[in-house]
Amino acid sequence: MYDIIIIGAGPAGLTAAIYARRSGKTVLVLEKDTFGGQITFSPKLENYPGFETISGNDLAQRMLEQAMALGADVEMDTVTGIENGSPKVVIGELARYEGRAVIIAAGARHRRLNLPREEEMIGNGLSFCAVCDGAFYAGGHAAVIGGGNTALQEILLLADTCAKVTVIQNLAFLTGEQKMIDQVLARKNVEILYSSLCVGYEGDEALTGLRIRNTETGEERSLSVDGAFLAIGTEPENLAYAALAPLDGQGYIKAGEDCTTPTEGIFAAGDCRTKAFRQVATAVSDGAAAALNACRWLDR
Repeated sequence: MYDIIIIGAGPAGLTAAIYARRSGKTVLVLEKDTFGGQITFSPKLENYPGFETISGNDLAQRMLEQAMALGADVEMDTVTGIENGSPKVVIGELARYEGRAVIIAAGARHRRLNLPREEEMIGNGLSFCAVCDGAFYAGGHAAVIGGGNTALQEILLLADTCAKVTVIQNLAFLTGEQKMIDQVLARKNVEILYSSLCVGYEGDEALTGLRIRNTETGEERSLSVDGAFLAIGTEPENLAYAALAPLDGQGYIKAGEDCTTPTEGIFAAGDCRTKAFRQVATAVSDGAAAALNACRWLDR
């Protein structure tokens, strides 16, 4: 029996664990995939207070070590549901866990284009992480699909080692931070295809090219590449919690800045909840708020 069970070990979940342990509560953190969440795919963070620059993986490791040093228990398991009661039961694929309160900090997953053969191409020329897979295309031609901050980070990393990087952006402009846009535009080996969509994947067992459509002219053409990176944002995976934590039209948990849900003892923090900005700093803020409110609720 734990005081608080936290679903997800990203910045929100790990911060919640730190605050809950410092408040004297017993804590279990459940993570299905990667400790640190999406930030582990960021090779360089330059907007997190206290660090002029730090890799996402290093920051995540520091958060995890701090939470564990304070006494939080950590388990790998995929949560499939929550039973509301006293205590609440978090149902995992491997076990069932009892807790008095639950903080959902499940984050979000990489968004797909949902094109034919997409899943079979992932890992066979199609990737989400340049820091993980960019070395495979050193000296070659890589494509990045997307034009926001995530895409800009991927572009800059790939431009350091690839002979050419082609950017497929559905809008007539890039949408990330201006500083990063300026850095991308200064790279001579980067070509940007504005107002363009990727509408298909080419290749038999592995990706060899992309089918590109210009949204202004309707013209389609093939683009031969050695590899491609999807960088079009993330989407939540909250269906397992919908009965206790209502979702909005995009699948995010309806919870405000206090991170409370309509269900007593259920809280939501980080990228999985409705919010204006999804940044590491805002996820950490959510984790603190969710933990403090959960502790207050437990101490009533």
